[in-house]
Amino acid sequence: MTQLLKWGGASRTLLLAAVSASVLSIAACTPLRVVTHTVGTDEAQVPIGAYAMDADHWSITFDVEHLQYSRYVMRFDRAHAQLQWNKGGLEASTADVTIDAASVDTKIPLLDKMVNGPDMFDTATYPTIHFAGKRFVRTGPARGTLEGDLTIRNVTRPVTLNVTFNGYGRNPLTKADTLGFSAVGAFSRAQFGLATWYPAVGNDVHVRIEAEFERTQQPAS
Repeated sequence: MTQLLKWGGASRTLLLAAVSASVLSIAACTPLRVVTHTVGTDEAQVPIGAYAMDADHWSITFDVEHLQYSRYVMRFDRAHAQLQWNKGGLEASTADVTIDAASVDTKIPLLDKMVNGPDMFDTATYPTIHFAGKRFVRTGPARGTLEGDLTIRNVTRPVTLNVTFNGYGRNPLTKADTLGFSAVGAFSRAQFGLATWYPAVGNDVHVRIEAEFERTQQPAS
């Protein structure tokens, strides 16, 4: 028993030493600028210019009620967006988003095909979903509503997004001026001619967007 206790203590010591070495190794590989990185929401500090959505750091999802059991989530795998940040901050800036409708991902290949078909998005005829922001109304610090036009299947309707400006900073990895946003909203799919499968599939579509934008150019002097 004494030998087992001694061996257990030695084992614990060796294990703790190995864990400590691993932690130190990870810490040594993590640049200090990443660990200490912060962002700020002072809009006056954001450099004026054109920004493009970071191709690797974004998410756009739609969700709808499914048979009254839950809200079924689908995401889009391809999209691009432009942001023009002007003097005056959020209220003076503009945003434009284009989604590749055929990139819809429901996690079910057969359902993807059905959603892309003529009963829903009809992506062979209408390949994109487009949102053009028109007017930002401030509701609090670093947040507000973005009113704009959403176009699906060549039908355009007004849609409002609740937007949060998460902050600005110099990306510690890319060194690019970077902005981060979160946005949520909703629309009636029937207004866009997408009433198929109702009421098994609900009418109200919830939208959620998470996106980072990197500055692509400075304003012309």
